[in-house]
Amino acid sequence: GKVPASSILASAPSDRNLDTWRESGCRTTHCNLEVLQESTLVFLATKPHILPGVLQEIRPAVGPHHIVVSMAAGVSLQTLQRLLPAGTKVLRLMPNLPCVVQAGAMVFARGSGTGDGEAALLKSLLSSCGLCEEVPESYINIHTGLSGSGVAYVYLFAEALAEGAVKMGMPGGLANRIAAQTLLGAAKMMLETGEHPAKLRGDVCTPGGTTIHALHQLEKGALRATVMNAVEAATNRACDMAKD
Repeated sequence: GKVPASSILASAPSDRNLDTWRESGCRTTHCNLEVLQESTLVFLATKPHILPGVLQEIRPAVGPHHIVVSMAAGVSLQTLQRLLPAGTKVLRLMPNLPCVVQAGAMVFARGSGTGDGEAALLKSLLSSCGLCEEVPESYINIHTGLSGSGVAYVYLFAEALAEGAVKMGMPGGLANRIAAQTLLGAAKMMLETGEHPAKLRGDVCTPGGTTIHALHQLEKGALRATVMNAVEAATNRACDMAKD
């Protein structure tokens, strides 16, 4: 909501890719160079293998007034700076799926020619889509394993949580809604209180109560170790894809 739709110009090869932008009131084109001519802040949202060709195409039009933000997974700042004119203000951004409901988790890193003003502008714009943090570039692959892929881990946990309730006799629709609200509420408490999750978990447990009995089962199933292994596996895969 910080930028009027009419101020956004989206470019894509086919009309099919542009329909959603048009429905939102944005202007569209099939010419990438037109975007550079009319815009100062330029987002590159392509598949990684497509990006080098796009950079080669737009390179002649990139000037010192442009801010170029890449969302392509695995394409380093070093590569972006090499393929664009020297001194180009470049940032690398990694969002996640809940950005579509303004509850995303995003991290970005800046290139050597990018100053505090450009970083502050990007963070200000993206804050309307959720949490946005500037990080060292080395954290971006970790973010992919933690939050980019992590959304799927949460969906799997939510599914299991709801199915446990269905097993005990609750209707599936109701169980899904309660599971989702439980996750939302727990996450909100972490963010708003700033407490370590172990402290909040302890606050729920009472001696001999239901929660500690349930947690014992999760510990027997090695839930924590399994989730840590999942984050590690996804991070390592993101690093491998960057090398490819």
